[in-house]
Amino acid sequence: MIKVLKFGGTSMSSAKSINQAADIILRSGDNKFVVVSAAGKRFGNDEKITDILYSCFNEKQQTGTCAGVFTKVRARYDEIIKDLNLKLDLAKIYDETEEGINNSATPDYAASRGEYISALIMAERLNYTFVDAADIIKFSEDGSFNAELSNKLAGSKLKGLKNAVIPGFYGAKPNDTIRTFSRGGSDVSGAVIARAVSADVYENWTDVNGFMTADPRIVDDPQSIKELSYRELRELAYMGANVLHPESIFPVKADGIPINIRNTFEPDNPGTMIVPKRNAGDDGSVITGIAGRQDFVSILIEKAMMNSEMGFCRRVLTECENLGISVEHIPTGIDTMSLVICENMLTEKEDMLIEKIKLAVAPDLIEITKSLTLIATVGDKMSHKIGTAGRLCAALSKAGINIKMIDQGSSEMNIIVAVENKDYKEAVKAIYSEFVK
Repeated sequence: MIKVLKFGGTSMSSAKSINQAADIILRSGDNKFVVVSAAGKRFGNDEKITDILYSCFNEKQQTGTCAGVFTKVRARYDEIIKDLNLKLDLAKIYDETEEGINNSATPDYAASRGEYISALIMAERLNYTFVDAADIIKFSEDGSFNAELSNKLAGSKLKGLKNAVIPGFYGAKPNDTIRTFSRGGSDVSGAVIARAVSADVYENWTDVNGFMTADPRIVDDPQSIKELSYRELRELAYMGANVLHPESIFPVKADGIPINIRNTFEPDNPGTMIVPKRNAGDDGSVITGIAGRQDFVSILIEKAMMNSEMGFCRRVLTECENLGISVEHIPTGIDTMSLVICENMLTEKEDMLIEKIKLAVAPDLIEITKSLTLIATVGDKMSHKIGTAGRLCAALSKAGINIKMIDQGSSEMNIIVAVENKDYKEAVKAIYSEFVK
């Protein structure tokens, strides 16, 4: 069996947690490819190495050198090496890293060095081959991820290796300039490696026992989710269930490689298995999970005979595009169209957008509602179960919560409701109580 095991920042935060990760790896069969994150927090008010490295770049921008802040990076990793009793001298690596940050035009190089150093340490701890992600994970000149070239290079480089450690989060552009994924991108790196080596499973080791049916900060002791489909994961991750980077699905999807979310600190817990398809509802459940995101704005556009006016929606969306505003949802009626937009997308642009929409389509009415939360209730084939939407609306009504918008898409697995921000937690509790408890 070929496994790819990715370990997050908490798993790499100290010598103790690295040893726990190493024990898991060494018990995991023969062919193993390990992807690691930078050292994360050891305790509540601790700093993540990646955040310290971003501060290094900021210091360099302000003073010309990152020497002051970089001492924290040296001290943190030297402590880990000492506590692991490794004969590993990274003095030259530290000097090269500091120089590289001082010479960088963007923060990507600085941000990537936590993963780079973590991988050197883990490779030494396991006596595995170190493979630099810059050699096998590739981005195009415009900064977009080059999936096919990365798959080809990674497959070729790793083909002759039985075991290897690869840094997550970054790769390189054609001119060898370091480029990072978005935060949490080590999950994507692990998925890329899993596809390249044709892994039987991609194990993503973190500090939780997989996905929960609802946010445990809102619902006390929510049920765990044993199995998710790729599509369900995308829906839940997009709406704020941040256990796994939402783009991690794409590299493994084509080959149907399952992802297993596991807890480094409870290794016997089976976690959540993410699979191409699952037999939805076989356990009698109607929904799989509930997730929400706050701080949205709804812009209601009303105009008589809108449905017969050619290009109406296109003209509205063109104005959004021209202002660099991304639209999350577009509920429509015969004479109405709503734009649901993140509040931070409208900062300093709201008045301008409204004026441009008025000029573009001459609406009869524009109405703006702010401070909304979108809550997604997700489940494969959920819409085929009679009365699901009715039960959801009734549960919110019983809890005294007003629904500002409801949107059931064509995916057959998602009902999204908008409520006021102040009602977010009570709405999630009401939905959970109706469908899960």
